[in-house]
Amino acid sequence: MDIVEAVANLDGSPELHTARLLLLLNAFVGDDGGGAVEGLTKLAKLDFLLRYPVMLDRALKAKGRTVREVQLEEHEQQSVESEMVRYRFGPWDHRYREFLNILIAKGLAIVSVEGRTVVITLTAEGRALAGQLAGDSVFEPYVRRSALLKRHFDMTATNLMRFIYETFPEVVTLRSNEAIPT
Repeated sequence: MDIVEAVANLDGSPELHTARLLLLLNAFVGDDGGGAVEGLTKLAKLDFLLRYPVMLDRALKAKGRTVREVQLEEHEQQSVESEMVRYRFGPWDHRYREFLNILIAKGLAIVSVEGRTVVITLTAEGRALAGQLAGDSVFEPYVRRSALLKRHFDMTATNLMRFIYETFPEVVTLRSNEAIPT
């Protein structure tokens, strides 16, 4: 199997995506489990910055923050873990509902609706598994960058969406469902 095929197989594997989302959600839920991510739009924008560390680097610079903790690796400067597409409200992955359903089915996440907002939180089992994943060096960049996202981008979905539009105008000008380039 060549590297292109290996990466394609990873992108098609929901395990990688659910693990990444579990770590991202865990950063926002907190140790006591009292936090949540409010809205699929917010989840998508945060995941965009997590999946595209070059964009996270740019976003932190746009906010006048240090990029030291991003720790971009050489291979990340030219590629992404898995592509997202331009959708109605910016970066998106059409599989978010699938990934969330997997987390729910495994008893790791709870999704509720408050008004028109989807609220995503983790169960105690989800937080425990996230803790186990966080101890694996393979997931260390996700853990570190998720903490950066919590620290610097914990804002409403609308404000985060506006920030993405202003900071990454090239993403907004793409046609709907067009892949976001690296």
